[in-house]
This record gives sequence, structure tokens and C-alpha cells, in this order.
Amino acid sequence: MKQIPIGAKGRFELVVRPEHLANQFKDTALPPVLATPVMIMVMENAALNAIKPYLNAGESAVGTRVDVRHLAPTPIGQRVAGEAEVTRVDGRRIEFTVRATDETEAIGAGTHERVVVDLARLAQRLNAKAAG
Repeated sequence: MKQIPIGAKGRFELVVRPEHLANQFKDTALPPVLATPVMIMVMENAALNAIKPYLNAGESAVGTRVDVRHLAPTPIGQRVAGEAEVTRVDGRRIEFTVRATDETEAIGAGTHERVVVDLARLAQRLNAKAAG
């Protein structure tokens, strides 16, 4: 991992589709609005995009903490944009401020943490766990 600067920024966008709706994840009686877990995924992808240029081959970063508020509903068909900014780097642990907006307003805000991992080591851990 290269030095990750405070202030590094990333972005991720998606258009809300039927599989992104809260009524697909939870209660089918809910109106057709963006599900909170999908909004969080947008924010997490923005955070990963902020640090990708600083990762070495064979490295990635996994989410370890999310603290966000879902502020407003987003209907199907609207574009959602997530933005993340690095606020702290402590070894392999990276902290971010994150936010999400739709075509009208801010829909989410909070903080997120990721840890840089060696993909080969992670695969070994998973294989050992699967083997019992």
C-alpha cells in the first residue's frame, strides 16, 4: 500500500432499478424507494474508489464499520451518487466521511471505515474457515 493522503476523494454512481428497492429486501408493502443497504453500498464503493490508486497489486480494502443516516427517499429511475473523502489513515485502517445524493437532494451522510487487506491471505483464511 502506498501512502494514502488525507483528503483523497472517490465517487460511485448508480441508477435506481427494481432490484435496489426496499420492498425487495424487507417489507413488500413498502413503497418503491431505494433500500438503505443499497445506499450504503454506493457509499462503500465511493470510499474504495478514493483509495484504489494507492493500493498495490493483490490488495483491496474491506468495510469494517458504517455509521450513516438515510435522510430522504429516492424513487426508481433516479441517479444516486456516493462521495467519500479520506479523513484518517492509521496503518491499514482508513476512515472516511461519506454522503449520497439523488437528483434532487442529499439522501445520506455519515462515516465509514475500511481496512486494506492482502487478497491471497484473505482467501487462505476463507478456505481454512470453510474447511472447518
